[in-house]
Amino acid sequence: MKSIDVRAERNYSVLVDTPYLQALAPHFKERERIAVIFSESMKASIPQIDAQDSEVFYFRIPDSEKGKSSETLLRVWDWLGSAGFTRSDLIVAIGGGAVTDFAGFAAASWLRGLDWIAVPTTVSGMVDAAVGGKTGINSDFGKNLIGAFHSPIEVIIDPQWLSTLSDRDFAAGLAEVVKCGFIRDPQILALIADKSIANIRESRELTVDLIHRAISVKADVVSADFKESFEREILNYGHTFGHAVELESKYSLRHGECVAIGMIYVAHLAHSLGRMNQELVDQHVKVLSQLGLPVRYMEGDWLNLLATMRVDKKSRGKQIRFVVISEIAKTERVESVTDDQLLAAYEKVSQ
Repeated sequence: MKSIDVRAERNYSVLVDTPYLQALAPHFKERERIAVIFSESMKASIPQIDAQDSEVFYFRIPDSEKGKSSETLLRVWDWLGSAGFTRSDLIVAIGGGAVTDFAGFAAASWLRGLDWIAVPTTVSGMVDAAVGGKTGINSDFGKNLIGAFHSPIEVIIDPQWLSTLSDRDFAAGLAEVVKCGFIRDPQILALIADKSIANIRESRELTVDLIHRAISVKADVVSADFKESFEREILNYGHTFGHAVELESKYSLRHGECVAIGMIYVAHLAHSLGRMNQELVDQHVKVLSQLGLPVRYMEGDWLNLLATMRVDKKSRGKQIRFVVISEIAKTERVESVTDDQLLAAYEKVSQ
């Protein structure tokens, strides 16, 4: 087991490569009630938890981004209220990034803050959504526009969950790992170079190393800038256009697939602005393609995509701000990009 410390509004640890039930047990002491929140498709995988003297409640929410709605949140609030949850009780989120985002916000909003623990079950959840203290639900106008910063008291990474993932879901999670390679840790790109999904999945050691490295990148960035005043924005590399694609596709594409497309988009944009050379653009395409991730998006409505990008969390007024890299591990911000330049980058990614 490896432990990574995150310094936020409260300090907590991310336990990497540890059995989740064993790691959960110490947190159940002196808790009257425990809420386990998971998605519909996970119901057969959620065990009956032995929490000794605690009463355990199981709350099932819709799968994927459909669960991150105000309607679902209202239901969970009613469940917590009827069960009598108090500030000394605990919420445990078991699932992918949508579940940990949602459960963390439920914990943040009930009685102005309950303790919660994240047990992510996907690569994306492990390296991104469960770490950093961002919690939230979706709006009709965009993803994660309603939320709060509310860190878990612990994140438990148990690689046994990864065997349940399809290659498509595993690859989608690796998009966030690749992102960490481009913005901060070049060794990630070296480890992935010329490897397929099958190559990575057949090596437990490599898989755990990649997850550990990506979490370490996020932990370092979050610890330096918890409320995303500036530095933490680098974690949104590829997300500005990616979130727009995700919303427009009605979440038919995985989050990581949209981030992959978003990284290609911003690479083309950076190149057109003279911030990135063609060799680095080509490296983006090669690394993501060999993992089976999409590098084009040809079905979009540009005006809808542009409107969604304008309400991105990094935007200021009417200006869309992008995180770009000029070279590996060297990030910059660009703004005051013209609509024509934005469209030109879209035409590149939609060819």
